[in-house]
Amino acid sequence: MQTGNVTTPFGRRPMTLALIKGQMQSAAIPSGKSADKWKIFRDACDARTLLGLKDRALAVLNALLTFYPETRLEADGNLVVFPSNMQLTARANGIAGTTLRENLAHLVKAGLIHRKDSPNGKRYARKGADGGIDDAYGFSLAPLLARAEELAQLAQQVAAERLRLRILKEKITILRRDLRKMISAAMEEGAEGDWAMVEAHYIAAVGALTRAKSPENLETILDTLTLLHSEVVNLLENWTFSQKHDTNDDEIRQHIQNSNTQSIHELEPCLEAQEEARAAEHPSALRTPECEQPKSFPLGMVLRACPDIQDYGPDGRISNWRDLMTAAVVVRSTLGVSPSAYQQACEAMGPENAATAIACILERAGHIQSAGGYLRDLSRRAERGEFSLGPMLMALLRTNAPTERKIS
Repeated sequence: MQTGNVTTPFGRRPMTLALIKGQMQSAAIPSGKSADKWKIFRDACDARTLLGLKDRALAVLNALLTFYPETRLEADGNLVVFPSNMQLTARANGIAGTTLRENLAHLVKAGLIHRKDSPNGKRYARKGADGGIDDAYGFSLAPLLARAEELAQLAQQVAAERLRLRILKEKITILRRDLRKMISAAMEEGAEGDWAMVEAHYIAAVGALTRAKSPENLETILDTLTLLHSEVVNLLENWTFSQKHDTNDDEIRQHIQNSNTQSIHELEPCLEAQEEARAAEHPSALRTPECEQPKSFPLGMVLRACPDIQDYGPDGRISNWRDLMTAAVVVRSTLGVSPSAYQQACEAMGPENAATAIACILERAGHIQSAGGYLRDLSRRAERGEFSLGPMLMALLRTNAPTERKIS
């Protein structure tokens, strides 16, 4: 085991309980433990933002490691290096003396090295009769070996966060491209819809990217663009359906006027009978797209837009759609929404979207006089295919967006 008493720093440098705790942890390294010093150094470099270290401090740590003769740090060996400031400066790319002392202090504060000061503050080693080092004073590298696994986990955490950021940016890039081209095509070709308003939402979402640095802010923008993409696709689908419906009507009318063959009249009763039988067996088969229940949005997106609903979930949190629908029933009663109004919403929108609508109404409860009447109006509009939760969720996402937190 790497042993050693807790020592205090030389001179006017203060001692803290954190330093004492770190020295005790380093003294408790299991016997036989070893680790590659450069692997530990790479992990420390990857985790530097979490450790609060800058490049200069890592350059000093690299210089200290070069004074340890072995590649692996051994718990049973001497882990104290004792270079002079002049030697450290030479190996740390000519760093100034003041900067060197500052960054050594940063490494001690971060818990990556410990000071083991001699009685006079000098760094040296005392050798025994066999030529081996009996004792040394300088900087102990034992904390690096003691925290090897922790530093590896921190490095993996940083790598995962970096990957998460890259994936978020990739998704946002694809959505930006798709939205820009679809909106431009719709405006140029005269598709029905308020495309000026859609473009304004798009420009606002893209403009927020310049201020978004954290994953939370990027997720909010991704949610907004995803909702906007869904709205654009729905508008284009409705327009395409209306165009196709109008074209089919024209073709049918033209076909009836120009067709005089006996075979068509012979087939019509058969076709009508087939349609009636199919409608009887599958009443929803002939339902138009306007009457179909809208698709539900991702649960995480709904919870970010409507965080207040989580207080009503089981154990004060919501982890799945069942929890959200359970919470919606509680909120429905709290808001004074009748069971029949909520049932109508479930039939018009689907249970997931009805629960989402309740969550949105809860967020805007202070601006809605009659929650039940408001929900009934949304249900009637949904039945006519005139309502989507997308704009409401987009507005709430912007309102409840997390504050900026810059990541260095």
